[in-house]
Amino acid sequence: MGPPINSSLPAWRDETIALLKNSSDSPWLDAELLIEHVTGASRTRQHQEPNGSLSSDNVLQLNVLRQRRIDGVPLAYILETAHFWTLELNVSPAVLIPRPETELLVERALQVLTLEPSTALDLGTGSGAIALAIASERPGCTVLACDVSESALIVARTNQQKLQLRNVELRHSNWFRAIGDQRFDVIVSNPPYIGKDDPYVQSDVRAYEPHLALFADDDGMQALQLIIQQAPGYLKQHGWLLLEHGWQQAEKVQDLLESRGFDSVASHADLAGHLRVTEARFSSP
Repeated sequence: MGPPINSSLPAWRDETIALLKNSSDSPWLDAELLIEHVTGASRTRQHQEPNGSLSSDNVLQLNVLRQRRIDGVPLAYILETAHFWTLELNVSPAVLIPRPETELLVERALQVLTLEPSTALDLGTGSGAIALAIASERPGCTVLACDVSESALIVARTNQQKLQLRNVELRHSNWFRAIGDQRFDVIVSNPPYIGKDDPYVQSDVRAYEPHLALFADDDGMQALQLIIQQAPGYLKQHGWLLLEHGWQQAEKVQDLLESRGFDSVASHADLAGHLRVTEARFSSP
């Protein structure tokens, strides 16, 4: 006898919530998003039709995805999408999953990008989240988004095409190497800033997200040091550099910026109260 044609949606959801309690901080949300991903039924519809049913094919697909989540695979990689700013982005294991705290970097960039036309450079763009968010809010700003990973650029290009943002250019570059003699009003970056032995890194992050975008030598400071050292050669007069960094790195980043000749150095806290983004202006000739 074959499997039943239909299965109860509430029963599958409740079973999934119980199974995910040890591997997810939001098992209820995960279950509903998995159902939406497979069936197309929005979370609102699921609540409006609480006694819905699932086809056998739905159940088979959902069980496979649920097991991946139980195994610790981040939900965004399973769904292949993530929300950032006002955008819905494609993601894959080739790129970091955009975090809410990185929206602070976009917020600060928009604060200093007040004149149009203007130019911005996003170093280590990954999925394109920062560059595309800036471009969506500042249509008069031309954004150059770079990454050393060709696989990441494929994801970023998919997002750019989906969002139809023509004021973004994507380029393969190891930090500033392929930038040439271009200069920018603003340079932004969320570089790798985690030390390789950092005990605070979550196990699923270490297991599934790209190490190239996470970890840096010198206790996570290597990429930050390189960017701060080289950025003045690519900034216009009075141009701004904005950096995301670790929650314990703000003072080191401030010192590096001041030593390099930047002024107006300031750090800003994320929603958790951690100093997460530091900005500075380069006014020296």
